[in-house]
Amino acid sequence: MTVIEHPSPRPPVEKLSVEQFEVIAQAAAREDVTLEYLNGQMETRPVPESDHNAILMWLMRQFMTQRPDLDLNVTGQGLKVDSYRKGRARPDGILAPVDHFAGQAEWADPTGVLAVVEVTSWDSDTNARDRVEKAHAYAACDIGVYLLVDRDDDSVTVHSEPESGRYRNIAKLGYGHTLEIPGVGVSLNTDGLKRYGR
Repeated sequence: MTVIEHPSPRPPVEKLSVEQFEVIAQAAAREDVTLEYLNGQMETRPVPESDHNAILMWLMRQFMTQRPDLDLNVTGQGLKVDSYRKGRARPDGILAPVDHFAGQAEWADPTGVLAVVEVTSWDSDTNARDRVEKAHAYAACDIGVYLLVDRDDDSVTVHSEPESGRYRNIAKLGYGHTLEIPGVGVSLNTDGLKRYGR
């Protein structure tokens, strides 16, 4: 008779607390990575490259031309995300009234934020992070719009109407179409993004 030995169960992995994450993020601020804290786990992503930043600057010009009363903050402002404030994210762009973040800490409350923007990166975590986890986190905070510029398929997805931690309306169009940003009064002709396409 053969006896099969089962490995003893591993002790549960203790999740990183928000406070522990904030200490690590502050220490790593001078490195070449961006740190975020989603679903109880610390995530890293490389500092964006030039085309990524060029897309953000293109978006900034579009928003400021049509809504000079708003800022598209692309400076790495952090937001407390998810309904229990147990997450921390650094959206690529945050659309809010001018000076909305003046006097706020590194990790600001998302109240008053009109939209967040993410531009996909060329790393293996993009699908889980940008297309799934952040959509849930931003919806859970009732941020009205999540705009995702997806460089994998040259498309722009507008998530809107957050309800119960999900966006009820999701519209995805390829570069070259005009998109209305719900509740913001901005119309984006995404033809200009073609120069950054694959």
